[in-house]
Amino acid sequence: MGIKKNIIKLAALVVLAAGLILSGCSEQKKGMPMPAPEVAFVTLQPKKVIMTNELSGRTSANLVAEVRPQVGGIIQKRLFTEGSDVEAGQALFQIDPAIYQASYDNARAALARSEAQLSTLQLKADRLRELLADKAVSQQDYDDAAAALKQVQADIQYGKATLETARINLQYTTIKAPISGRIGRSNITEGALVTAHQPTALATIQQMDPMYVDVTQSTAELMQLRRRFTEGRLERNGSVEDKVRLILEDNTTYNREGTFKFRDVTVDPTTGSVILRLVFPNPQGVLLPGMFVRAVVEEGVNSKALLVPQQAVSRDTKGNPNVLLVDAQGKVEQRVLSVDRAIGDTWLVSSGLAPGDRVIVEGILKVRPGMLVKAIPFTGGNEKNDGKSKNTAPPAAKSN
Repeated sequence: MGIKKNIIKLAALVVLAAGLILSGCSEQKKGMPMPAPEVAFVTLQPKKVIMTNELSGRTSANLVAEVRPQVGGIIQKRLFTEGSDVEAGQALFQIDPAIYQASYDNARAALARSEAQLSTLQLKADRLRELLADKAVSQQDYDDAAAALKQVQADIQYGKATLETARINLQYTTIKAPISGRIGRSNITEGALVTAHQPTALATIQQMDPMYVDVTQSTAELMQLRRRFTEGRLERNGSVEDKVRLILEDNTTYNREGTFKFRDVTVDPTTGSVILRLVFPNPQGVLLPGMFVRAVVEEGVNSKALLVPQQAVSRDTKGNPNVLLVDAQGKVEQRVLSVDRAIGDTWLVSSGLAPGDRVIVEGILKVRPGMLVKAIPFTGGNEKNDGKSKNTAPPAAKSN
């Protein structure tokens, strides 16, 4: 029994000692300061960025000609294949020429008759002029001969004009292509009756190389662009500024660059936008009239662009973008920004940050303004961009 009691006492002493040790450790931990949270930052440095703007629009042929008859009649033949390429002057339709051929022959015969009378009347007038000098004929006889001569001369001029008109009308019975290009479907068939200058076109020819692309730009964007140049935030990029890229309906990029042609001088009052005309080569016929496309137009160069990773930007309850910075003493500071547009996985900052600022990109949820942190450079997942931007405004971003 004595041994058992001693064992119990010894166990109680061990438990008591362990409790005292644990209690002492707990007290020691309570007195130690907590370690500063660790965050990763990027240091902002100015970069050269080509600023671009993505505008939507539609394609259109650079030349369009609606084929219409200039004389009336029955269509005898269609002389082209629908959907094929035609050359200027190529015969497309043949109108029955019989009545126009008869008119031409009649006009030519009338002219020949007048010309046959000319020589006889000319000789008669010359003889009477000589006899009149000798008082062998009366003045009236000579005047009648001279008037008849002038009448025939006038008939000849009229006959020539009539013959030319008949020739032109006969020529118009063969309807020819006014321009080179691709012809669409025929709106009439053989045997159909057509009239001169009718409102319905027989067919339409479109010249599609090069191809026009008409895109719209709002006047607000245009004013902002001009203000950026005036304030020195954008610089001209020489001839590169006229180069344009095209994104097709399936989101693929067209394999040829286009050029900027002109900006319209009239604003559409219903949309508040102007038309920009772009020109693209189209030798393979990839672009067709009426296609919906997006054009990436280069606006200029921002040689001092500040780009902040999108993961570093949060928003307050009003939607204003802000970031957390860490200063040289390791203290966290909050900064409200104005952002212009997205460039890759970054935001282009228009105000609120300066070169050299250290922006926190990792560990944002663990800190708050005023805290001391352990700051290390951010090494993973840095932003990637090709030095070109799209004018994609962030939601609820401030506009400058």
